[in-house]
Amino acid sequence: MGASVGGNKGGPKNDINITPLVDVVLVLLIIFMVVTPELQRGKEVELPLAKSAVRKEDGGDPVVVSVDKGGAWYVEQEQMDKEKITDSIKEALKVLPGRSVLIKGDSSLHYGDVRALITAIRNAGAPTVSLAAAVPEEGK
Repeated sequence: MGASVGGNKGGPKNDINITPLVDVVLVLLIIFMVVTPELQRGKEVELPLAKSAVRKEDGGDPVVVSVDKGGAWYVEQEQMDKEKITDSIKEALKVLPGRSVLIKGDSSLHYGDVRALITAIRNAGAPTVSLAAAVPEEGK
């Protein structure tokens, strides 16, 4: 059945070579492993649950400012001194004018803990400031 009789030794083979498929899958896996952490922007904080929230679809790329439960301020992933945050946000807004600023505050914070940050962002000239909130899952 599988034996070759005669001189046709260089003909097509009947078995499948999966090596190129494995190579492509491994490259895709590496790409997803590198890109996935970048999808989470800003410092990781536990967002407060929203009772009612409206998703803002402005299509822009906001500057993400986070406040962790210890009260430390972050612009994207970089921790900032409270005195320097206005300058940092001004620099980010110079790159793309008109960007909004998204504040991710930990759920354990009081509004007063975030109010000074909102004032600093307004002083930087941000056109809009939004507060991030987690949406409760259905059925809970």
